[in-house]
Amino acid sequence: MGYMTALTPPRVLTVAGSDSGGGAGIQADLKTMLALGVHGMSVIAAVTAQNSLGVQGYWELPPEAVRAQLDSVLGDIGAQAVKTGMLASPRLVEVVAESLGAYGAPLVVDPVGVSKHGDPLLAPEAVETVKTRLLPLATVVTPNLWEVEQLTGVKVEGEDDLRRAADAVLELGPAWALIKGGHLPGEPVDLLTDGTSEHRFAAERLDNRHTHGTGCTLASAVASYLALGEDVPGAVGRAKEYVTGAIRQGFPLGDGIGPVDHAWRWR
Repeated sequence: MGYMTALTPPRVLTVAGSDSGGGAGIQADLKTMLALGVHGMSVIAAVTAQNSLGVQGYWELPPEAVRAQLDSVLGDIGAQAVKTGMLASPRLVEVVAESLGAYGAPLVVDPVGVSKHGDPLLAPEAVETVKTRLLPLATVVTPNLWEVEQLTGVKVEGEDDLRRAADAVLELGPAWALIKGGHLPGEPVDLLTDGTSEHRFAAERLDNRHTHGTGCTLASAVASYLALGEDVPGAVGRAKEYVTGAIRQGFPLGDGIGPVDHAWRWR
């Protein structure tokens, strides 16, 4: 790694899609990293045209462009943690898995399958590649309930199903699974487990529909806190506090769903 001083903050890399509306994806990741005091870097895997109403289109970058970005950042600057988001296609998942498997920093995988608006962001044939190539490398994987079903076939209908879902996800190889129960009725509970210890994170249900970018933001916050030296349960606990505040301050934008406020601690 190049020249670092005590002034250089921990570095965190996001490998994900760009969100032109600025609320999710690479943009949310970098804002989260800035807010939490780490230096954010990005490898763009896809470009989306999206706004508060939805995703109007997406274009993958060529595999060699993704590989070159990874080599460039990891070869010179390095990262104390990496977060992956929208990877779009089987080929891109393979390129990313190859590179990160060889690098070995803590990895937070947000297995993005679909947007807040229900738009698909992962080719169906790429789900298998995520399961076999990427999840075995993950320190933490952060699926929502829809993504749990997509990855494992387990349908979560109540809080009692969370552990079964987590165990099914752990069978795919990550060290920890964080199952996000926010779409269940009642008080939202997330379950974090490595198969042995179990942590539940409850948060109040906020009456705010401006939640675009929550998944990206949570995964990036976990990666940021891991880079800052927290263990996995500590990183997830602090990330949840940050995201809950960001949702509380979420604001309207355009004619649809607004974003969470990444800068809520400063405003």
